[in-house]
Amino acid sequence: MTSTHAVNDLYQGAIPAMLPFLMSERHYSYAAVSGLAFAASGVSSLFQPLFGLLSDRKPRTWLVPAGFITAALGVVAAGLSGNYVFTWLCVALAGIGIAAYHPPATSQARAAGGSSQKAMSVFSVGGTVGGAAAPALVTLVIGSAGFDGSYLLAAPALIMAALWAIKGPWMRWRGYTETAPLVTATSEKSAEDSTRRADDWRAFGRLVAVIIGWSIPFVTVTSLVSLHAQRDLGQSAGAGAAVLTVYTAAGAVGTLLGGWVGDRYGRMTSVRVGYLVAFPALLGIAWAPAFPVLVASAALFGAAMFLPFAAQVTLAQDYLPNRPGTASGLTLGLAMAAGGLCSPAFGWLADSSGLRAAFYALLIAFVIPVAMAMRLPDRVLDSPGPQAPDPVGAANTGSTQ
Repeated sequence: MTSTHAVNDLYQGAIPAMLPFLMSERHYSYAAVSGLAFAASGVSSLFQPLFGLLSDRKPRTWLVPAGFITAALGVVAAGLSGNYVFTWLCVALAGIGIAAYHPPATSQARAAGGSSQKAMSVFSVGGTVGGAAAPALVTLVIGSAGFDGSYLLAAPALIMAALWAIKGPWMRWRGYTETAPLVTATSEKSAEDSTRRADDWRAFGRLVAVIIGWSIPFVTVTSLVSLHAQRDLGQSAGAGAAVLTVYTAAGAVGTLLGGWVGDRYGRMTSVRVGYLVAFPALLGIAWAPAFPVLVASAALFGAAMFLPFAAQVTLAQDYLPNRPGTASGLTLGLAMAAGGLCSPAFGWLADSSGLRAAFYALLIAFVIPVAMAMRLPDRVLDSPGPQAPDPVGAANTGSTQ
């Protein structure tokens, strides 16, 4: 599942990596490439909750390979297209494929990992690795073969689709049964169990508000931190790119660290520590009088912001145990998009009052999600874990094929 996440998010990262080539070779304007960026991220964020609802009605694990294959098809077609409207539609198709993948894949990863926060963090980092590899792959393919070689970008999806196809028979040959995805409570459960598994929409709404508050500084810092290094601290463009790379890499480390902390000390510890550490780290970014301070603060902020990531995903699914796909779609899709829509306001503030003023305003706004995160309740439910070996090699009754 981690490998499929890497492949799926590789195509998510491929779209922004293609934009500079589209501008230089097809002479698209900034407005045109902004429209393509919206077609990818905006359409994906809007469709993701819908696929979550769909996967909750009935387990549809076929959406996992269908999602990353569709994403690959959209990216390849966008590269081969010469017409802007058709390119926009192809990029939107890729966004829909990316959206189709996440809810069922997250539910299946949770089922395979059980209550382990480390397992969810590893699954999450798979997406980070795929997104980080995308610019190098796009540059290698399009930079050397041009857009006519875009069909080569389909290779990761085709390889992963083949591995997915043989996964079930291989597991049965090894004597294992595959883990079934999370399912809703049935009428056969006891009244007490049904009550315990009731959806807590109030707590889930508070978590969504926290994630929106999380995504605003995440997107804003991602957009402005390299400019902060260049314009306020007099660094080169390379130094600005370096601090952004450190920030992104620290996020991957924080995701894995959060999984370990969650398993050892409880997931609410990773949530609360993450937000409490992120606040002074953001202050360090805003205040940074020298480049090394900015780098250290950005690294600490990136790690702290992703410390609660895996915990927030599993917490959302436990708040809505009967709708794990919806929980994944709303927290990973719509909430992130809503936060991103708020970040341009800080860009306008930076234009009028400077980058430091924007970061200090961001720090004030961040107080709200930090305070709300401290009051989020935990909810422990029995989670399915990985299936034990079947000594007689029984038929796979929970096949995901």
